[in-house]
Amino acid sequence: MSPSQPLPANDVIDGVSCPISGDDLISTDPASPTSVIWSGSPSSKHVDAAVEAARNAFGGWSSLSMEARAQHLIRWGEVTKAHADELADLIAREVGKPAAEARIEANALSGKVALTLEDAVAGRIRDWTAEAGAGRTGRCRYRPHGVMAVIGPFNFPAHLPNGQFVPAMLAGNTVVFKPSELAPAVGQRLGELMQEAGLPPGVFNVIQGRSEESRQLCTHKDVNGILFTGSWPVGRSILEQNLDTPGRIVALELGGNNPAIVHEDADLRLAVIECARAAFATTGQRCTCTRRILVHERVADEFLSALCTTATTLLVGAHDDPVAPFMGPLITEAARTRVLDSQRAIVSQGGRSLVPAVELPRDGWFLSAGIIEVDGFQLDQDEEIFGPLVQVSTVSSIDEAIQQAGQTRYGLAASVFTQDEKIFDHCFAGISTGCLNWNVGTAGASSRLPFGGVGRSGNHRPAAALAIDSCAYPVASLLQPGPEIPIPAGMTWKDEWLPSAADQD
Repeated sequence: MSPSQPLPANDVIDGVSCPISGDDLISTDPASPTSVIWSGSPSSKHVDAAVEAARNAFGGWSSLSMEARAQHLIRWGEVTKAHADELADLIAREVGKPAAEARIEANALSGKVALTLEDAVAGRIRDWTAEAGAGRTGRCRYRPHGVMAVIGPFNFPAHLPNGQFVPAMLAGNTVVFKPSELAPAVGQRLGELMQEAGLPPGVFNVIQGRSEESRQLCTHKDVNGILFTGSWPVGRSILEQNLDTPGRIVALELGGNNPAIVHEDADLRLAVIECARAAFATTGQRCTCTRRILVHERVADEFLSALCTTATTLLVGAHDDPVAPFMGPLITEAARTRVLDSQRAIVSQGGRSLVPAVELPRDGWFLSAGIIEVDGFQLDQDEEIFGPLVQVSTVSSIDEAIQQAGQTRYGLAASVFTQDEKIFDHCFAGISTGCLNWNVGTAGASSRLPFGGVGRSGNHRPAAALAIDSCAYPVASLLQPGPEIPIPAGMTWKDEWLPSAADQD
């Protein structure tokens, strides 16, 4: 497919590509908004058809051994590896990532399969037994939920949903995947590559759409679980939609207003580089990006001077620019406008713009990195600004830093820069967050660890290494190996009351 030629729009249902031609939903290159990547018209009928296909495929897929399902997923990993360059190019064009970052994401797909299949992860849903007392054996086995809806984000349109549907299918579930409406081409291509990988029809389905199709999928009577990555408002809406279906698993990975603490003993070179990286990676469009920096007053001047200089030297450009950029464009014009509006609001409330975020004089939704100094943080200013804008404030002690870090209803990621591990442990005890890093920026995570947050950042169902926990449920069994059982106190029993039992003597 030529980069200048839009992809023919399809859903993928029951192993078949189903055309959805039209222009109700259009995806363009954020670096070149007149360049159409994908155009189609989502169908509500396709949502029902995809769920039905997944439901029909569930029995056969779940009856396979985990080893057999693993072989299918290994093939999926091989296919993504073979198409990694193509996927990277599509990711870069559709969501505006620098080419190097898009390549990392594309290559991570096959790696996620390998990690999911490791005994340390897959073993979490293996059968186990225990002595249950009274001569009985206890057994725990796991059952897949059934049909899982995976609702993907735009910022990692391949890697993040892959990290959910791979463990879901390994556990025995079938999947209906709805990509972000801002990245339909990447989502469709994943569905087509699943076809190439040869999964049984109906095991993996892709349907396109906006909020209407998402709601239809998340409330469908035959959907048994929802794995969602996105913003708190949308996550809240999904929870509301499922108040009357407590048996439907809902695993949410939401946003963050992530703090970084720079203590007075921090290695400032390390702290500046990591804070700049974590604040502005992916143009600030990661849920783990650093949004707030709390720097000790004794090192504030030196730290802020270096941070501001670093921010002004970050290269901003398109994925195909001759010189590779650090940041690409924002995903849409509206996203860029929201960042600029937030910057103006913070300044109007007393913030001091140290490095203003400004539009770049070129086509596309480009914006430079911005830094605002504020006097402190309050819960009523707890806005997640999804872009390259970070706020900084000075503190006089580690306890003040911890208190300020807690001025948020989110709890996804936090970082502490100090040379004293006891200070880090003190922060661990005082900061509510799902990810807490020591001398590492907030942005980025390891697939070998759990990933998720608390508060408005998630609902205690972390992804990454623990994603498979949300994809199956335990069934406990008490096993009686023979007929000899104790008669409970207060009960009288005589074998002659049951002739067949008496005959066994």
